[in-house]
Amino acid sequence: MENSVFKRVQQILLIILIANIVVAISKLIIGLIIKSASISADGLHSLTDGSSNIVGLIGIQFASKPKDNDHPYGHYKFETLSGLFIAAMLFMIGVKVIFGAIDRFKNPVELNISIDSLIILIFTLCINIVVSITEYKKGIELNSQILISDSMHTRSDIYVSLGVLITLIGIKLGLPSVIDPITSLGVSAFILHASYEVYKENVGVLVDRSVVDTEEIKNIVMSFEQVKDVHKIRSRGSKNDVHIDLHILVDPNLSVKNSHELAHSIEEIIKGKVNKNAQVIAHIEPYELKNDNLNFRITI
Repeated sequence: MENSVFKRVQQILLIILIANIVVAISKLIIGLIIKSASISADGLHSLTDGSSNIVGLIGIQFASKPKDNDHPYGHYKFETLSGLFIAAMLFMIGVKVIFGAIDRFKNPVELNISIDSLIILIFTLCINIVVSITEYKKGIELNSQILISDSMHTRSDIYVSLGVLITLIGIKLGLPSVIDPITSLGVSAFILHASYEVYKENVGVLVDRSVVDTEEIKNIVMSFEQVKDVHKIRSRGSKNDVHIDLHILVDPNLSVKNSHELAHSIEEIIKGKVNKNAQVIAHIEPYELKNDNLNFRITI
């Protein structure tokens, strides 16, 4: 990822941080005023959105550092580590919400719900929708794992807020207040699910999960006339830091110069199809036709 892209990601995270803080504070204030466990839980969830933005900003700051002798592949995985930290934060918040809901079951509180609080909740919900859609689109555009992970987190907040809003409307219409801690448990489920999704997405980078379709790479390579076969295709990394290596089999009589030009052409085509910043290593091997299965016996 280029430095200019890192700066754009930082700017987006900073703007979203401000929006998330406004949303979180609004929900927490409403939760305190009407004594709602579900809204307070939703506010805490929104607060983790802001916290994750801060973690993302720190991670991007480290990830944007240039390559050096100790880090010849760059510092890109700091962005991945930030994503895992966000997953851990979400998990802790989810557990805390569960304990809060259990306490509210033991000590129920009557809710004081006003039309103004519902209007503010709807307003914050709209902000979350705009933030989530914008952040996800920018994450895809900039190939930023931290933006994509953070947008998944915010997206879960949308469904949580919808659940809380429906619950409060239900209580306003006469449903029992016990539905509030029940909704809190639902909120915790969404938070824990978001934690798992963010964890799964980022841990794959650290354990070198395959990131490109092997068949797609094979089709690209085999489209070159000089290529006889291709094997040992491997890939790892993230959307903004893709590493691909493969073995290409060619005619043994192909010159070193032509082999080098072929490998370079293949690498450029793969970069154009997969990612322009991808690191592609093509190993050239001589192609030899084996006739191990053709055994002739002559009997006299």
